[in-house]
Amino acid sequence: MHGPAMSGWLLMALCAVAGAYCLLRSSGETGEGRRTARAEALMGFGMAAMAVPAAVMTPPAWGWAVYAGLFGVASLRALWSLRRSGHHLHHLVGSSAMVYMALTMAPGGGAAHGGHAGHGVAAAGGVPLLTGLLLAYYAVYVLWSGSRLIPVAATATAGGGGPAGGGWSTRPELALACRLTMGLAMFAMLLTL
Repeated sequence: MHGPAMSGWLLMALCAVAGAYCLLRSSGETGEGRRTARAEALMGFGMAAMAVPAAVMTPPAWGWAVYAGLFGVASLRALWSLRRSGHHLHHLVGSSAMVYMALTMAPGGGAAHGGHAGHGVAAAGGVPLLTGLLLAYYAVYVLWSGSRLIPVAATATAGGGGPAGGGWSTRPELALACRLTMGLAMFAMLLTL
């Protein structure tokens, strides 16, 4: 993504840690919980890969097509899974936003690649209305996730430190913090378009 290298590294690290946590969480889940954790892990790792600072690695032209294809398939899977759980609507929006960003960042996709080519700040890309709607969605999602995080953390600590018999990978407040982190990262990535 475009922007200063330090913020790119921090964004990449946060997304990679969130993806790793979601992947670890999937091993302790079954059924729908496992599918959700795996979808969130894919999103975290995909966002980490897209956030690698341009000074370190300029993605090949075909790389953006790979991102778009991968998250296009994830969008279709989320659409199919939507019949089982309403939470997959968020996965559908997220994976569709990743397709949109990949297509926008691709050569000839609407964004000038100043950040990736080493020419300074990139020009605005994408469809401003769509980018604005996605930014509004993620702003609301982050606020909603943050508000849900506070009561869960207070309940977990008041009840003796978390669920009985579960390790750190089964704590609901960590899953919410992971979602909050990825929502903030998506908001930051959309700001760079």
